[in-house]
Formats: sequence, C-alpha cells, structure tokens
Amino acid sequence: MTKEKKHLVIIDANSILHRAYHALPPLTTKKGELINAVYGFLLVFLKVIREFQPDFIAACFDFPAPTFRHEKYKEYKITRPPTPKELYQQIPQIKEILKAFGVSIFEKEKFEADDLIGTIATIISQNQILAGIETIILSGDFDVLQLIDSQTKVYTLKKGVKDIVLYDETEFKKKYEFSPQQLLDFKALKGDPSDNIPGVKGIGEKTAKGLLIKFGSLENLYEEIEKLSDKAQILKPKLRNLLLESKEKAFLNKILVTLRKDVPIEFTLDKCSFGEYDKEEILDILKKWGFNSLIDRLSKPEQSVQEKVKNNPKDSMQRKLRLW
Repeated sequence: MTKEKKHLVIIDANSILHRAYHALPPLTTKKGELINAVYGFLLVFLKVIREFQPDFIAACFDFPAPTFRHEKYKEYKITRPPTPKELYQQIPQIKEILKAFGVSIFEKEKFEADDLIGTIATIISQNQILAGIETIILSGDFDVLQLIDSQTKVYTLKKGVKDIVLYDETEFKKKYEFSPQQLLDFKALKGDPSDNIPGVKGIGEKTAKGLLIKFGSLENLYEEIEKLSDKAQILKPKLRNLLLESKEKAFLNKILVTLRKDVPIEFTLDKCSFGEYDKEEILDILKKWGFNSLIDRLSKPEQSVQEKVKNNPKDSMQRKLRLW
C-alpha cells in the first residue's frame, strides 16, 4: 500500500484473542499448554504490520473486573457465557510477545479496552499537531465503528482471523446508510443482544435505521415526538407511544454503548513508537512456542516492503527490523 501518512495501529487485544481462540483448533506447546489464541493473534498482528507498516502501535486490554457500565446496568453482558479459562491463560503470553516487539500496553480499572481505544483515537484526531497521523483500529468488535472519522479507520475481523475488512467513512455509510456517529443512536433504539442491552420494544433494525435517517439523533427524535411536531405526527401513534414509554431505557442504552473518550491514561505518541526491538528475542519466544511457520515469516522479507525501503533510503534504518 502507498504510505503517504504515518500510521498508529490500536489493537483491541481481548477482541482479537477471543476471535482467534474460537476460530482455530486446539494448538499446544511441547509442555501441553494451549496456545491457539496466541497463534491466531500473531497471524493477524503480523498481517497488520506488513500491510500498514505502522510507525506507532498501542495494545489495549480489558481490565479483569466489573466496569462503570456494570454499575449503571447490572444486567450488562450477563447473558454472555463465561470466558474459558484456557483463553484467559493465554493473555500473559500475548503480553510477553507484545512487550518483546516493544508495543505499549494499556488497561485501566473500571474501563473496557474499547474505552481506552476511544480515548487514544480521540487524542490523535483532535490534536491539530497530529493531523498527519492516520489511526487504524484493529478489532473484532463492531462497537469501535463509532470512532470512524476522516482520520480514523477500523480494520475489523468479520469471520475467523482471515476475513478482514477496512472501514472508513465511505465504507461504513455504504453498509449502514447513516454516519459512524449515529451508530450510538441506532444501538440505543435497536439494542445490542451481544451485550444484553435491550432495545426499544417493537423497534428492529429497519425501523431504527428509518428513524435515524429521518430524525438524525435520539435527542432530536424525542424532542420532535414530545412537542408532537409535524414530522413526528407522520409516525404511527403506536410507535410514538412505544418510544415515549421506553425513553429512559433508550437514553441509558446510549450511555452504555458510547465509548468513553476521556479515560485517564498516560498516553504519548512517542511511548508507542514502533520499530525498535530485538529480533532474536522474538525468534526465541516463537521457538519456545513451536511457531515454526511464523519463524519462516520473520526470515523472509516482503517484496513490497523491501521496495518501500529501497525507494525511501532515509526510512531504511527505521524499517530494517520489520522486513517480513
């Protein structure tokens, strides 16, 4: 790919781990330790490095404790089956390999990884000095699509660890017919079964989408309904009543699905600089886990990246350790 801007990749680590764990068959080390999620995670991680040649990388993890959303809504995610302990046991290995690559890790009590991602992406997009930085969010969770803007894209896993789609503002609108920022209002009305967030009774995807296209936002929708404007009178009385009855629920839903952009974390772009790491240390870790195919990838340069360095000799020192 043509690299006109510098890239920051933010990894939704727990999301990618979950996808990898469920997508790949059991894979164990010589000691019998299950390590399939680590292998799948690295497949995606290495693909992203090859494709985007990031200048900066940050990895965000969920903190293993209830969040502020659980405090607001006790039933939040209560219907989800418990995370397999075999998956949790692979998180230390992921952190080990990320640290070996020199990747900064972020996690914060009472917040989800998505909230940290939202905070970091917002710091970048709202800072004029960083206008030349393009943020790529790597995730298997569609909640982060709400963060898409002119400077932020989402590289998301649709299925398994190979079916990956890059969403920018154009691709998002092509799929949903409304803007990324309206995704909050859409989920507030429709609900989000994966997080056990019930929508407004009687409103499904088609109706929620139609209301957004007509009214723009949840706030404007209720403002029009409560003053019974000409626009609101076009709605069927039954639908208006259902909306009014569920107003409190709808606005709580919007709070629950909104990613925080103000998590107090110590983030600096320099801290996330990527490219300086000990390749031999990486190889030793991969050998320990028996990831021979990944060792081969480390040893074989990508032609496109080689050409990139050849055409940009000033950048060769920065890129010399990631030619694979």
